[in-house]
Amino acid sequence: MRSELLTPRGGPPDGRGTPLVLVHGLMGRGSTWSRQSPWLARFGAVYSYDAPWHRGRDVVDPHPIGTERFVADLGDAVEELGRPVVLVGHSMGALHSWCLAAARPDLVSALVVEDMAPDFRGRTTGPWEPWVHALPVEFGTAQQVYDQFGPVAGQYFLEAFDRVATGWRLHGYPRHWIEIAAEWGVRDYWEQWSAVRAPALLIEAGNGVTPTGQMRRMAETGHRTTYLLAPEAGHLVHDDAPRLYRKSVETFLATLADSA
Repeated sequence: MRSELLTPRGGPPDGRGTPLVLVHGLMGRGSTWSRQSPWLARFGAVYSYDAPWHRGRDVVDPHPIGTERFVADLGDAVEELGRPVVLVGHSMGALHSWCLAAARPDLVSALVVEDMAPDFRGRTTGPWEPWVHALPVEFGTAQQVYDQFGPVAGQYFLEAFDRVATGWRLHGYPRHWIEIAAEWGVRDYWEQWSAVRAPALLIEAGNGVTPTGQMRRMAETGHRTTYLLAPEAGHLVHDDAPRLYRKSVETFLATLADSA
């Protein structure tokens, strides 16, 4: 059975391996995993997932914004596959992945957690809000996207945005994205992390967004963890340091297969 909330991205024709679900970060989308899906497909069927408030500017979600809504929706998507999956999460997607692993261990066999930490309390969205609100709703050319975000994030957002006749359009609303991030400034997720019993690979960006020391502490306190620091990489480690990211994830997945 295939979930209606997931998009197939390839995998072994005979169905071997454990399904992998790719879970994007804030302002991202499942389509941004295009460079990782082909090599991940060697390990099992690959699916991408679009989180609520990231599914297109015209797609409305009637629920209140909050972590529990995201986790419930991700759980619904995974549950329809009918077997446990490996969740490969970046940033916001990594948070929701480990929260799901804590709440529904029957659905998650392993985790990849990329550049996300449990505790951003006290950090407000204030410095970030003017920039987000000032984003154009539409970009007429790819170069305008690169000029706005830079080469790495620019390619990422070209794949995330809605493709329209006049160019590229934001696939959600800045006010929603700000509200999502604002929740992280008033609560922490250490309790959920301590409840995870699935093996996890933690990948921290040397120039990322996580508070200093938190991902190392996650590695030290986690149940079955492997930790990697990508010292020169920015927040999008999988695109900014693709060889390092690929090597670490492939090694982790191969270890899981060997121990199965």
